[in-house]
Amino acid sequence: MDIRQLEALVGIADYGTFSATAEVLGTVQSNISSRIAHLEKELNTQLVDRSTGALTPSGAIVVARARRILSEVSSVATDVEALDAQIRGQVSVGTIGTTGRWIIPQLLSHQRATYPFINLSIFEGTNSTLEPQLVTGRLDLAVLAHPVISNDLAETHLFTEDLVLVVPNAHPLAQRSAPIPLIELGELDLLLPLTGTALRRSIDQACQRAGVVLRPIIELDGVRTLASLTFDGHGPAILPATAMSSHIRPEFVALAVEGLQARKVALANRRYGFPSTPVRAIRELIIDMIGNSDELPLGLHAAPHP
Repeated sequence: MDIRQLEALVGIADYGTFSATAEVLGTVQSNISSRIAHLEKELNTQLVDRSTGALTPSGAIVVARARRILSEVSSVATDVEALDAQIRGQVSVGTIGTTGRWIIPQLLSHQRATYPFINLSIFEGTNSTLEPQLVTGRLDLAVLAHPVISNDLAETHLFTEDLVLVVPNAHPLAQRSAPIPLIELGELDLLLPLTGTALRRSIDQACQRAGVVLRPIIELDGVRTLASLTFDGHGPAILPATAMSSHIRPEFVALAVEGLQARKVALANRRYGFPSTPVRAIRELIIDMIGNSDELPLGLHAAPHP
């Protein structure tokens, strides 16, 4: 087993065909076929279904391990380079939607000023899509809603974010100044996060304590899409405070809700293995950037860090 064989298998997982993998790796298709065949012979199992080009169950297991191995190999070079020069390398960061809208511009600004030779790749998604990518090594870091489910990941609390009921100015509740009792949410038809997601669990726990049953218009795994539906007039929603961007505020109202706890947002990384120097640098940059910021969006509260 060697690195080129693992690269070939990961390439097929990412790019779908032997020919596409060969092009990305700068070789010919026959070399990719040979590398896969040798790896299959050594492991005594078929890794790629030749009729469909898809990974077999054994292939998927090997790819998950291979991503971690390739990540560690890549980290060797970047760590050595960092001893004698400015920190260089590639770092992939995932972020949940509404948080990404404000955190990405700040991260890019701080990264360019502090680590100009680090190249950032940013991926937006939900906890359910980002966690598996972080576990397998496609991502180096991810800003996720707490709690993070996978035991392979560790998390550092970044901030808490108020959850608010967002309604248009013309809504009967829009002029209320006092927090809305949870019992009144049961009287509304709401756009809600998908059952089982981190945000929905926070909402459901509060409602269960108050004996409130919610009436969903629709349930979605994607807070940013949920916010878009609200702002397009499809109904009120319980959203993180940062969903209310400045250009929306003149037309909508964010109302506090009694008993609805703020959601926690964390920076997650793989629990096992030793991150490369660029990854460690960006991780600390994100933590410091939020912990020391005087310009957090309305409704956010930075976690205390030593």
